Amino acid sequence: MPSAGALSACHKEDNVLSLNFAAASAAPVGATMTAAPTHVTSEELLAHILNQLEDDKAEEIVQIDLRGKTAIGDYMVICSGRSSRQVSAIAEKLVDDLKQTYGRLSRIEGKETGDWVLIDTGDVIVHVFRPEVRDFYQLEKMWMPSGTTKPAVSTTV
Repeated sequence: MPSAGALSACHKEDNVLSLNFAAASAAPVGATMTAAPTHVTSEELLAHILNQLEDDKAEEIVQIDLRGKTAIGDYMVICSGRSSRQVSAIAEKLVDDLKQTYGRLSRIEGKETGDWVLIDTGDVIVHVFRPEVRDFYQLEKMWMPSGTTKPAVSTTV
């Protein structure tokens, strides 16, 4: 049985976490956040992501339909940036844009090194690579339908 001090510490931690979550989810005073739609389809989200990547000069943008293949998401987008700095900038701008436009928080991994950044938006998984790293891992080959030699490069949905 936990001691009274341990129970008090747990209760205090729960309160702090609850307050931090509420503060993080509330829009700051004076924020210029676009009104978030109540629901955005995965196709609408994909179209928005592809447009944003194109605007940010991402290269060799490829979309892969994951529906019926896996539960990790509906679509995967793979693209390249010319340098580590551009890879990180593309990823950071995309995450910020999705938060501002749809109120959607995305998980991001690898932004610090800028070789391969993964962005998980829930419905769409985005990989932003440096060209050398993309060639090494060849994710497109892993997720392409059998019998396909190269996925179609897509700029719009």
